[in-house]
Amino acid sequence: DGIHYHFTPVDVFRQQVADGNFLEYAQVFDNYYGTSRLSVDALRETGKDVILEIDWQGAQQVRERADVTSIFILPPSIAALSERLHGRGQDSTETIQRRMRDAQTDMSHYPEYDYLVINDDFETALAQLACIFQSERLKLTSQIQQHQALLTDLVG
Repeated sequence: DGIHYHFTPVDVFRQQVADGNFLEYAQVFDNYYGTSRLSVDALRETGKDVILEIDWQGAQQVRERADVTSIFILPPSIAALSERLHGRGQDSTETIQRRMRDAQTDMSHYPEYDYLVINDDFETALAQLACIFQSERLKLTSQIQQHQALLTDLVG
Protein backbone atom coordinates (compact mmCIF):
# COMPACT_ATOMS: atom_id res chain seq x y z
CA ASP A 1 0.00 0.00 0.00
CA GLY A 2 1.29 3.43 -0.92
CA ILE A 3 4.01 2.26 -3.31
CA HIS A 4 2.50 0.52 -6.34
CA TYR A 5 -1.05 0.48 -5.05
CA HIS A 6 -3.21 2.62 -2.83
CA PHE A 7 -5.87 0.72 -0.93
CA THR A 8 -8.95 2.72 -0.02
CA PRO A 9 -12.34 1.87 1.45
CA VAL A 10 -15.06 1.23 -1.12
CA ASP A 11 -17.04 4.36 -0.20
CA VAL A 12 -13.92 6.52 -0.64
CA PHE A 13 -13.19 4.86 -4.00
CA ARG A 14 -16.74 5.48 -5.22
CA GLN A 15 -16.46 9.15 -4.23
CA GLN A 16 -13.17 9.42 -6.11
CA VAL A 17 -14.90 7.96 -9.18
CA ALA A 18 -17.69 10.53 -8.83
CA ASP A 19 -15.07 13.30 -8.52
CA GLY A 20 -13.38 12.19 -11.77
CA ASN A 21 -10.13 11.18 -10.11
CA PHE A 22 -9.51 8.13 -12.29
CA LEU A 23 -8.40 7.81 -15.91
CA GLU A 24 -9.96 4.36 -15.84
CA TYR A 25 -11.55 2.12 -13.27
CA ALA A 26 -13.41 -1.15 -13.00
CA GLN A 27 -15.13 -3.35 -10.49
CA VAL A 28 -13.92 -6.94 -10.67
CA PHE A 29 -16.02 -9.13 -8.42
CA ASP A 30 -15.92 -7.40 -5.02
CA ASN A 31 -12.82 -5.29 -5.69
CA TYR A 32 -12.40 -1.93 -7.38
CA TYR A 33 -9.35 -1.00 -9.43
CA GLY A 34 -8.41 2.29 -11.01
CA THR A 35 -5.62 4.43 -12.42
CA SER A 36 -5.21 7.74 -10.64
CA ARG A 37 -5.40 10.75 -12.92
CA LEU A 38 -3.29 12.80 -10.49
CA SER A 39 -0.49 10.21 -10.35
CA VAL A 40 -0.32 9.92 -14.13
CA ASP A 41 -0.49 13.69 -14.64
CA ALA A 42 2.32 14.23 -12.11
CA LEU A 43 4.59 11.83 -13.98
CA ARG A 44 3.74 13.29 -17.39
CA GLU A 45 4.45 16.83 -16.14
CA THR A 46 8.02 15.75 -15.36
CA GLY A 47 8.42 14.67 -19.00
CA LYS A 48 8.19 10.96 -18.29
CA ASP A 49 6.35 8.54 -20.49
CA VAL A 50 3.68 6.62 -18.61
CA ILE A 51 2.74 3.10 -19.63
CA LEU A 52 -0.58 1.66 -18.52
CA GLU A 53 -0.89 -2.08 -19.00
CA ILE A 54 -4.67 -2.29 -19.09
CA ASP A 55 -7.40 -4.13 -20.94
CA TRP A 56 -9.32 -2.72 -23.89
CA GLN A 57 -12.18 -1.53 -21.69
CA GLY A 58 -9.83 0.51 -19.50
CA ALA A 59 -8.09 1.83 -22.60
CA GLN A 60 -11.43 3.04 -23.98
CA GLN A 61 -12.00 4.99 -20.77
CA VAL A 62 -8.50 6.51 -20.86
CA ARG A 63 -8.89 7.61 -24.49
CA GLU A 64 -12.17 9.33 -23.56
CA ARG A 65 -10.56 11.19 -20.64
CA ALA A 66 -7.05 12.07 -21.82
CA ASP A 67 -4.89 12.77 -24.85
CA VAL A 68 -2.93 9.54 -25.11
CA THR A 69 -1.20 7.26 -27.56
CA SER A 70 -2.49 3.71 -27.47
CA ILE A 71 -0.62 0.57 -28.46
CA PHE A 72 -2.19 -2.87 -28.84
CA ILE A 73 0.19 -5.81 -28.51
CA LEU A 74 -0.88 -9.08 -30.09
CA PRO A 75 0.68 -12.54 -29.93
CA PRO A 76 1.88 -14.06 -33.22
CA SER A 77 -0.75 -16.83 -32.98
CA ILE A 78 -3.36 -18.41 -30.72
CA ALA A 79 -0.98 -21.35 -30.17
CA ALA A 80 1.78 -18.97 -29.03
CA LEU A 81 -0.61 -17.25 -26.62
CA SER A 82 -1.62 -20.59 -25.11
CA GLU A 83 2.01 -21.66 -24.81
CA ARG A 84 2.96 -18.39 -23.09
CA LEU A 85 0.09 -18.60 -20.61
CA HIS A 86 0.97 -22.17 -19.72
CA GLY A 87 4.68 -21.37 -19.60
CA ARG A 88 4.27 -18.64 -16.98
CA GLY A 89 3.13 -21.21 -14.45
CA GLN A 90 1.03 -18.61 -12.62
CA ASP A 91 -2.52 -19.58 -13.49
CA SER A 92 -4.64 -22.66 -13.02
CA THR A 93 -5.78 -24.66 -16.03
CA GLU A 94 -9.30 -23.27 -15.55
CA THR A 95 -7.99 -19.69 -15.54
CA ILE A 96 -5.97 -20.30 -18.70
CA GLN A 97 -8.98 -21.86 -20.43
CA ARG A 98 -11.11 -18.85 -19.50
CA ARG A 99 -8.45 -16.44 -20.73
CA MET A 100 -8.14 -18.32 -24.01
CA ARG A 101 -11.95 -18.20 -24.46
CA ASP A 102 -11.92 -14.43 -23.86
CA ALA A 103 -8.80 -13.76 -25.94
CA GLN A 104 -10.42 -13.53 -29.38
CA THR A 105 -13.00 -11.01 -28.19
CA ASP A 106 -10.31 -9.00 -26.42
CA MET A 107 -7.99 -9.06 -29.44
CA SER A 108 -10.78 -7.97 -31.78
CA HIS A 109 -10.44 -4.46 -30.31
CA TYR A 110 -7.03 -3.81 -31.93
CA PRO A 111 -8.49 -1.40 -34.56
CA GLU A 112 -9.34 1.06 -31.76
CA TYR A 113 -5.64 1.72 -31.08
CA ASP A 114 -3.09 4.04 -32.65
CA TYR A 115 -0.39 1.39 -33.06
CA LEU A 116 -0.25 -2.38 -33.39
CA VAL A 117 2.75 -4.49 -32.36
CA ILE A 118 2.93 -8.23 -32.99
CA ASN A 119 5.03 -9.73 -30.20
CA ASP A 120 6.60 -12.66 -32.05
CA ASP A 121 10.20 -11.91 -31.12
CA PHE A 122 10.60 -9.97 -27.85
CA GLU A 123 13.62 -7.92 -28.95
CA THR A 124 11.88 -6.90 -32.18
CA ALA A 125 8.69 -5.94 -30.32
CA LEU A 126 10.74 -3.96 -27.80
CA ALA A 127 12.52 -2.09 -30.60
CA GLN A 128 9.17 -1.32 -32.22
CA LEU A 129 7.83 0.04 -28.94
CA ALA A 130 10.93 2.24 -28.59
CA CYS A 131 10.31 3.57 -32.11
CA ILE A 132 6.74 4.46 -31.20
CA PHE A 133 7.90 6.39 -28.14
CA GLN A 134 10.56 8.20 -30.13
CA SER A 135 8.20 9.14 -32.96
CA GLU A 136 5.61 10.42 -30.48
CA ARG A 137 8.25 12.65 -28.88
CA LEU A 138 9.09 14.07 -32.31
CA LYS A 139 5.52 15.08 -33.16
CA LEU A 140 5.11 18.78 -33.75
CA THR A 141 3.06 19.45 -30.63
CA SER A 142 5.65 17.73 -28.43
CA GLN A 143 8.53 19.55 -30.09
CA ILE A 144 6.81 22.94 -29.75
CA GLN A 145 6.22 22.32 -26.07
CA GLN A 146 9.80 21.17 -25.45
CA HIS A 147 11.55 23.83 -27.57
CA GLN A 148 9.28 26.86 -27.22
CA ALA A 149 12.10 29.27 -26.33
CA LEU A 150 14.27 28.13 -29.24
CA LEU A 151 11.40 28.32 -31.72
CA THR A 152 10.50 31.81 -30.55
CA ASP A 153 14.13 32.85 -30.92
CA LEU A 154 14.39 31.33 -34.41
CA VAL A 155 11.16 32.53 -36.00
CA GLY A 156 9.89 35.20 -33.67
